[in-house]
Formats: sequence, structure tokens, C-alpha cells
Amino acid sequence: MIDIDLVALDERYAAIRERVARAAAKSGRRLDDIILVAVTKFAEPEQIRRLIEIGHRDFGENRVQQLVQRAAMVEEHLTRLRVLPQTLGRAGSSHAGRSLIDLEKAAMPSIGSGGKEPVRWHMIGHLQRNKARKACEVARLIHSVDSLRLAEELQIIALRREKPLDILIEVNCSGEASKQGCPVPAAGPLAEQIDTMINVRVRGLMTMAAPSDDPESARDTFARCKELFDEIRKTGVAEGAFNLLSMGMSGDFDVAIEEGANIVRVGTAIFGERELEPDAAEDDGDPDDLD
Repeated sequence: MIDIDLVALDERYAAIRERVARAAAKSGRRLDDIILVAVTKFAEPEQIRRLIEIGHRDFGENRVQQLVQRAAMVEEHLTRLRVLPQTLGRAGSSHAGRSLIDLEKAAMPSIGSGGKEPVRWHMIGHLQRNKARKACEVARLIHSVDSLRLAEELQIIALRREKPLDILIEVNCSGEASKQGCPVPAAGPLAEQIDTMINVRVRGLMTMAAPSDDPESARDTFARCKELFDEIRKTGVAEGAFNLLSMGMSGDFDVAIEEGANIVRVGTAIFGERELEPDAAEDDGDPDDLD
């Protein structure tokens, strides 16, 4: 049985938020302008529940099966405890009164009130078309749409939704052959094609830098993605809702924010190191980690 140190978790989480705030300040923004997605790939249930308790809202998963299982676990936990809104805000988190996923200053949905979502789940890993339906049932935002075929599948799935399904286009800005993501020149045309769909709304871009022990080595990749993001945004796709840029993980999220990211995907730096199986991928939020 794994011994969970929740005090250490609280300290790591606070430290990450401080780093996010510092990086945001360097680019003329605030902590509240950044969506911190806690990647629960190697997190224990107690750790996830603790983050919810202290006010965190955005969580991400690489694999569809685990996404569905984690979301069900959280929903069951909150239903059982009948968590009140003031319980979730007691840590004084600035996230407690804000709808982060839209980057707007709307009121945060209250826990336990009329079916409103208590947390938001992000599908950050590579998404296979045969598993897309399950992901759409749970995910508030899908970060890894890299082809028109996948977007068309999501459009079919989303036909009966009251609201459009929000997605990000995954772009291979690092140029690595092993990386998922559409090529940089294809991102603009893909965004325009998705923009013609009624039930799928393209909200922005996602990218990953090449693995490195030096965060600075990721700066060029992030800068390239931000430049592409700005170019596409100027075309007016999604009627002004193209405003989300997902870049950066535990090892390089500071640089990603400095270069313009407003979503970062952080797992290990929040939840701590885990002893992995020999065939397990070690990085947070790796879109190449197949289901």
C-alpha cells in the first residue's frame, strides 16, 4: 500500500501555483489567466480528492479508459459526501470563483447544484477514433485532435449535444518524427475545416516540446506554436473563441507560459514521482502515449 503524504502534496501544489504566477507575470499576465491542468496519470485517488478539496478544478488524463474511471470515481466521491461549494474554496484558491476553461470571469459552477460540473476533465493523450465517444462523454476539452478524420468523427458523436464540443488542434511544432500532431503548415487549413462544423468548436492549439533536461531547449518550439496560434486567431475562426494555447509540462511549463501558453499540463511536479512499470511512459500529458 502506498503511503500518501497529503501535506507534501499541498506544498508541491502551492509551489507550482507560485511558479505559474511568476511565469505569467513575466508575460504581463496573472495566475488567473493560466489554466493549470493536473495530470492524474500516476496520481492516487486520495491525491485527486485532496486537490478538489482545496479548490482545484482542472484535471487531465492520457488514456480514455483511465479518464472515464477517474471521472466516475470523482463523481461518486462528491455525490457521497455532498460537498458544499464553500468546502472547495476553503484554501483561498483564486480558482474558486472563475470558469477557467473559457478564460472568462463567469461564476464558477457550484458543486452539487443542478448537474453543473464540479471539475473539468481534459483528454490530453492521443485519441483513437474508436474510443472518441467515451472521451466525449467525460472530457470538457479534448487537446489532441490532429486530423480531419478525427474531427469528423467527433462531429458525428456531438450531433446530439446541446453545446458544441470544444477541441484543440494538436500541432507537431518540434518537428520530431515520433510525435503525434498535424504538421505546422496544415494547422491553419484544418482549423478552417473544423470551423465549418456545427457541433465541434476549435478553441486553440496544443503542442509538446522534445524531451530535454534543459527547459530552455523548448522555447523555440513554444514560440513557433504561439506564432502559429496568433496567425490562426487573426483569421477569426470560432468567432473569437479561438483563445486556448496548451503548452508545457512538469519540466518546461515555466518557459511555455513565458512564451504565451494559457494551459499547462503538470503531473509529476504536483503528485510526485512514482515507481513505474518497465513499459510505462514517464512524462506528463504525453499525447503519444496510446490508449
